[in-house]
Amino acid sequence: MSTAEIRSAVAAYIGRARWFGGKGRDFEVASLRRIGTVPGDGPQVTIELAEVVFADGEVDLYQLPLVAYDEPQGRLEHALVGHWEGTTFYDALHDREAMALWLQAFAGKTDPAAGLLFHRLEGHEIDLTARSTLFSGEQSNSSVAFGEDAMMKVFRRVTPGVNPDVQIHDVLTQAGSDHVAALYGWLDTVDEETDSVIQLAMLQQFLRTASDGFELAKASVRNLFAEADLHPHEVGGDFAGESSRLGVALAETHATLQTSFGTGAVDTGSVADGMKVRLEAALAVVPELEAYAEPLRAAYQRLSHLESLVVQRIHGDLHLGQTLRTVKGWKLVDFEGEPAKPLHERMLPDSVWRDVAGMLRSFDYAPAVVEHTMAETDLEGADQRAFRAHQWCERNREAFLHAYAGRDLTAEDRAALAAYEADKAVYEAVYETRNRPAWVAIPLAGIARITAAGVNTS
Repeated sequence: MSTAEIRSAVAAYIGRARWFGGKGRDFEVASLRRIGTVPGDGPQVTIELAEVVFADGEVDLYQLPLVAYDEPQGRLEHALVGHWEGTTFYDALHDREAMALWLQAFAGKTDPAAGLLFHRLEGHEIDLTARSTLFSGEQSNSSVAFGEDAMMKVFRRVTPGVNPDVQIHDVLTQAGSDHVAALYGWLDTVDEETDSVIQLAMLQQFLRTASDGFELAKASVRNLFAEADLHPHEVGGDFAGESSRLGVALAETHATLQTSFGTGAVDTGSVADGMKVRLEAALAVVPELEAYAEPLRAAYQRLSHLESLVVQRIHGDLHLGQTLRTVKGWKLVDFEGEPAKPLHERMLPDSVWRDVAGMLRSFDYAPAVVEHTMAETDLEGADQRAFRAHQWCERNREAFLHAYAGRDLTAEDRAALAAYEADKAVYEAVYETRNRPAWVAIPLAGIARITAAGVNTS
């Protein structure tokens, strides 16, 4: 098989993979290069970097761990990448024998890897007998559980430089934070072509019994809707206590990040200008935003009137779907930042109000999503559900915000928070228009509320 045919086979596999971010776009694999071999006795496991070039000229790097067998393996047929050089290649994350080699390398039980650096934090003894299971629901990355002991996240689309997910988990773990899954180690390589580190995977505590925060919130809403004559605080599934504990968890996480990375200050005018630019771009995509354009600009203008804005390292893409409830409290996950932003922007400090705004928007979304789903089969109860959804949202927003701040917000705090929440809702309006048009009413309703509050307080 020629080099071009190998690249074509790899492109076909990447194109149909769940984690590929370029679906619907024309692309080709321009190059495929091996950056390392996982050590140990067993099948040959290598890590390849595929340079994906899209028709518009955009270029991405995708990590593809491959396991090689001399004979086809029926058990891995679903993970077949291709046949070349007299060998059959499969996506290694689907193969337990290949994953056992990764685990041994993390535990330091093998000779150093060729081209790969397996880093390990002290304090946890890795269970080498644990069998691997690839999660099927992951999207932009791939996650592998090792029994009930550990979980490995493999970054599929990689960028030269430090990955914020690894960096922040490292800092929070070293600081003894209770609000993240403890980091056990990570894998990286020094890439000769870019003369930079590329971080490939992270091994961390497996939160086996954890529940998704957004799913818990929706369950609370459904419980409320089922009790037509009760208020949110009277229902057994009241979520306000959890919202309050989540506020404390975020505040403590921000405090640890502040201590570890420090703080700075930015000009509020430049931040507001960025929000205005995003609004102008959004108006071309979401015509309904035009009705709110002036009050949105006014909200950003109020931000620009503040003297300055304290910034620090934050989560960057926080919402209920990035939280897990465990028996030991709330955990925050996925510190990679907003996926659409380039790596250097995701590493920049920002205001804590961006994270807070993301959570507040999530409290809008939970009841709205449940309400939208129920409306498909029960139109008659729509008005009652809308009223109760508003009650649920306001109760949980207030509980979260009060617990996070631990005090009454100042006028300056509220101006900054309103601008960040409006900016997030505008982003959501664009996303929904492009991906789920039937849901665009959710962020538009949030924008109506945010701008109305601004009019009433200005």
